[in-house]
Amino acid sequence: MTAAQNLARDWIAARIPHSGSMCLLDAVVAWDAQCIRCTATSHLSPDNPLRSKDRLASVCGIEYAAQAMATHGALVGEEARRPRVGMLTSVRGVQTHVDRLDTLDGPLDIEAERMGGDDNTVLYRFNVHCAGRLLLSGRAAVILDAAQAAGLVAQ
Repeated sequence: MTAAQNLARDWIAARIPHSGSMCLLDAVVAWDAQCIRCTATSHLSPDNPLRSKDRLASVCGIEYAAQAMATHGALVGEEARRPRVGMLTSVRGVQTHVDRLDTLDGPLDIEAERMGGDDNTVLYRFNVHCAGRLLLSGRAAVILDAAQAAGLVAQ
């Protein structure tokens, strides 16, 4: 993977569907045509929008991975085209190794690897680590432009 330059939170928020506090990633660390690695510290924020009953469950790491996948899509997409909106359609083989993310001290390291796909669907493998410790892993299928394909977005 190539080290990323100047791909911080504002850059990410401008290219994925989530903004404000729902943009969970801090930066892209490295990426290439198949993989992306991002960092995040938003799991430590008491204002994290994914918290429930003042806790951030480990399965919320799936959203961190999904945002890394969306960022990867923006990076590998054609520069002149508008960003494509993806919808997570399936999550498989998810393994969690901690109960909560908000109890961790360091930044999250989120990795997503494109395993395959075509113009309409993409399959990724993802891992979320903290200080070298595996927290969560799995696979996710994404359908691109799902709302538009269903006629839900006005042209």
